[in-house]
Amino acid sequence: MKMNMDICTLNQGFDILKGQYRIMAPVKTPFRGTLSDTSQIRYQEVSRFEEIEFEQKAQFSAKEIFQPITQVLFYFTEEAYQVPAAEQKKILVFLRACDIHAVQRTDAIYLNNGPVDPYYKQIRDRVEFALIGCKQSFRNCFCASMGTNQTEEYAIGVRPFGDGVQLDIKSETLLSVFETLPHNQDAFEMDYVTENEIEVKVPEKLNAKAISTHEMFREYDSRCVACGKCNFVCPTCTCFAMQDIFYKDNENNGERRRVWSSCHVDGYTEMAGGHSFRKKHGDRMRFKTLHKVHDYEKRFGKYMCVGCGRCDDACPQYISFSTCVNKLSNLEKEES
Repeated sequence: MKMNMDICTLNQGFDILKGQYRIMAPVKTPFRGTLSDTSQIRYQEVSRFEEIEFEQKAQFSAKEIFQPITQVLFYFTEEAYQVPAAEQKKILVFLRACDIHAVQRTDAIYLNNGPVDPYYKQIRDRVEFALIGCKQSFRNCFCASMGTNQTEEYAIGVRPFGDGVQLDIKSETLLSVFETLPHNQDAFEMDYVTENEIEVKVPEKLNAKAISTHEMFREYDSRCVACGKCNFVCPTCTCFAMQDIFYKDNENNGERRRVWSSCHVDGYTEMAGGHSFRKKHGDRMRFKTLHKVHDYEKRFGKYMCVGCGRCDDACPQYISFSTCVNKLSNLEKEES
């Protein structure tokens, strides 16, 4: 159902929803950015529509809602273990089209790639999407090239205009709330970009063996500092490590956690005996790049990268992932 209402009325709807949902959205926090006079935009729980940042891209993705940075899998004693009780509230997440596509990429990894991951599923089953549009392309975005610039997979579409909001409600639960509030019937058309300043051409055929020894990745041996920021802000990176925490009062009791990790950081490929793969930073860059535009696509039929550009935004060395992918395309042309 398509409708419009003023912001005050929409906030009344939020008040009703808060009994059933946690509402998560990008929020701008002044003076919390990389520099002291810059803002930080990341996902937080909101209670009012005015708190949501629509005009700028969130520097961090919403993946920590689905995959907590630190997640307790179970508590253990000497004789038993116990899985933490799952939260019952649903979650309504305000996402742009590329980020909804990113969640679908993650779904394939956790839900359609062998046994279902129960920890991911118990969160994912409670999530509904609120789609927000992009009036213009943001810096470093290349979503149009990746085919992720628009989507119809949402529970509610939200488009601010003037002092009001246009809504396209597909969820029966959300409709039962908002249709009881004062509103007008209205047309709805989501804002989405059709082209970006950056255009990426993903190579159709890659000679993985030739690329594994190609010199193009050697420049990243010195440029990349292996900080892992590109992985941590990426909405489709899913790597984690395991940690066992033992309590001081009884060293036989504790908890097992999974914690975000990164294919770029030292120690990620370390094995028993101290053996380690991909010690050179350029090799780690190669591994990530091929995983995003080659390996994942061979398995699931879609590119893992959704073109949000956050990796380029976050890199302290100004390494451009989109440029790296285009270099692969140039290699393909040279070989042909």
